[in-house]
Amino acid sequence: MLVPLRYNLRNLVERKGTTIMTAVGIALTVAVLVTTMALMNGLNSVFAGTGHPLQVLVMRKSADSELSSTVKEESWQAIRTLPQIARTQDGEVMASPEGMQVINLPSVDNPDGMNVTIRGMLPIGLRMREGAKIREGRWNDPGKREVVAGSGIAARYPSAKVGQTIRFGRGMWTVVGVFSDGDSAANSELWTDLNQLRGDFEVSGGCNSVLARLTSDNARPGFEKAITDDQRVTLSVTSEQAYYKSLTQSSMGTLLQFIGFFVAVIMAIGAGFAATNTMYAAVSRRAREVGTLRAIGFRRSAILLSFMFESVVLSLIGGVIGCLLSLPLNNLSAGIGNFQTFSEMAFRFKVTPGAMAIGLGFAALIGLIGGFLPAFAAARKGIVQSMREA
Repeated sequence: MLVPLRYNLRNLVERKGTTIMTAVGIALTVAVLVTTMALMNGLNSVFAGTGHPLQVLVMRKSADSELSSTVKEESWQAIRTLPQIARTQDGEVMASPEGMQVINLPSVDNPDGMNVTIRGMLPIGLRMREGAKIREGRWNDPGKREVVAGSGIAARYPSAKVGQTIRFGRGMWTVVGVFSDGDSAANSELWTDLNQLRGDFEVSGGCNSVLARLTSDNARPGFEKAITDDQRVTLSVTSEQAYYKSLTQSSMGTLLQFIGFFVAVIMAIGAGFAATNTMYAAVSRRAREVGTLRAIGFRRSAILLSFMFESVVLSLIGGVIGCLLSLPLNNLSAGIGNFQTFSEMAFRFKVTPGAMAIGLGFAALIGLIGGFLPAFAAARKGIVQSMREA
């Protein structure tokens, strides 16, 4: 026979002070955990949402990012002739030479400026990114000092709004549009004409990488073999999706995730001790009740389960509060540095149902661990001992 659940719920209500204090401690622990997971969910959605399944990046061997890569003009000309590359309906080769530069822009959070990636491409590069749509203004015209800003950049950098001008290279560049490409990393870039970018940074030919769309998945082995066997080039091939996935591991988000989990564990230890002390105090104050329960026929196992249930409910109350505390962060725009691109990546916190479920499970675990010893102490008390302690 189990102790009625209303007995434990009534005791939590009667001990308002200790219940609230313990629940708040657990709530803060869960809030830290859920926030950390929301950060990683946001970053993962950015990188997971970037790239076409048939597109590959060609970069210099051993280069870990486009910024540190160089593809010579003759290599680009050799690549674009490979038969594994798809073509548009009008016969244009779907291969885009792309140049990368990092410029400094003052942001909302850092008036002294943060690094921002600017990508130069030819019109075919834009055609290969079907998901990119203009939200405000227009696309830049080739051959002009015009840029379009990703939505993440436009939201965080005042000078990246339509109509503003940005100084880099040899002069002033006008922001003529703001685009959005789902949740992809492209929203953290400025786009412009490749030839104009080359001219301003005095780069004669060549590019940082080549983005190519293959005719099918089966074409990739042949494409890779053609690249690696060509003695004129020293290049490597990686899928666009795999490349952006690798950037997740090189962002500061990985470090922040470790710190967040570490802080959550330390706080969980403290919250566990708080739950233990609370339940020990409850056992001490309710010695006569424990004796009475034993006298009317409740077994030791029922007493154990009753106090364990009370501890878990107390922790879950804190877990629910912690989840509610983290909800205002959902879809909040933020930026984080990347060690490979040396620029800021814009993302949004994603407080998902899965993250909240893990937070509640973490709270329940705290309750189980923190409540076991007090519950065991209550269960092992004899009837006479309980009455005397009261």
